Amino acid sequence: MSSLPAGWYKDPADPSTQRWWDGEGWLGKAIPADQEPPDGPPAEEPPEEPKPATPEPGPAATPPPAWGAPPGYPPPGWTPPPGYPPPPPGWAPPPGYPPPPGWTPPPGWQPAPGQPAPGQPAPGQPVPGQPMSPAGQQAPPGYPAPPVYPVPPGYPVPPPGYPMPPPGWVPRAQPHGMPLAGLGRRLVARLVDIAAVLVLNVLVNGWLAYQWWLEVEPIFRAAMADPFASPQPASVRSSYIMLTMLFVATALWFAYEVPAIANSGQTLGKRLMQVRVVKLEETTPIGFGRAFRRWGRLGMWTPFWSCYGIGFLAQLIDSGSVLFDQRLHQALHDKSAGTVVVAVPPGRPPQPVPATPGKADDSTGGER
Repeated sequence: MSSLPAGWYKDPADPSTQRWWDGEGWLGKAIPADQEPPDGPPAEEPPEEPKPATPEPGPAATPPPAWGAPPGYPPPGWTPPPGYPPPPPGWAPPPGYPPPPGWTPPPGWQPAPGQPAPGQPAPGQPVPGQPMSPAGQQAPPGYPAPPVYPVPPGYPVPPPGYPMPPPGWVPRAQPHGMPLAGLGRRLVARLVDIAAVLVLNVLVNGWLAYQWWLEVEPIFRAAMADPFASPQPASVRSSYIMLTMLFVATALWFAYEVPAIANSGQTLGKRLMQVRVVKLEETTPIGFGRAFRRWGRLGMWTPFWSCYGIGFLAQLIDSGSVLFDQRLHQALHDKSAGTVVVAVPPGRPPQPVPATPGKADDSTGGER
């Protein structure tokens, strides 16, 4: 403890000032050394309150943009508060500001460019009673409404705003995700199969064809020698031989096509042209029953070729019926068997997919 009594003394740290010494330490503020000190210790001063920190000035905050309304317009859905006084007579809204509801424009007043007239909706808002385009765009006043196209059966409904197909348009079918075989490829495949069956008939029916020629050769030579003479009737044996040849040709066609279509859906011509016969409901082998029904509608007319060509005419009509089915390109023999001809990629055929119970194939690659 210091032996210096309490009193005013010069501050050792600053001899030009004096401070109060209480015997243990310096108290209060320093005063000039030549100033008359007060009697006793200095009065205690209240502690200074901390000043709030002043934030440093920064860039001015940008107000958020008013989406959906042009500059100067109130926000969407804004209405004047209840009891809002009407504008005085002759008052007009400032440029770019919409007129309030119920306001009557003074004589000669014209709305600013882009500003709606009184009683008209704001820009971008639909006009009641005017037709709308599929994309939601407002049609001009007096413009006729767009036509409504019918949706083909089984066609999925397009999303909103998607243009509808034109009248009479038919979607391209893809049974089981595979495209339909083109008519040209199917014709070439059928011609290849006819050539293959013809080769078989030459090998099997060759002897019968020679015997038939021996029967009709005299008649043919007589007709060539005297074209104006009455034709000689054909022998009964030649008729029997011709009918036998037609039945043998039908059997050869059956043996060539039905087993191949039943097992793999492809004959030699269809395999070369990369087309295949499949069921409408699944891609498993069509089986012997359907293969026979499909062939029978076309092949069973072969014996009737001897009846003035009636059988050939029936087969020609059946084959040409594919031109009248624009959706699945099914001929009459395909419709009777419930099959369709599709194009398959080269290589290994796709794995059979059985039908799922409870789901019906619409033959367009989708389900309904």
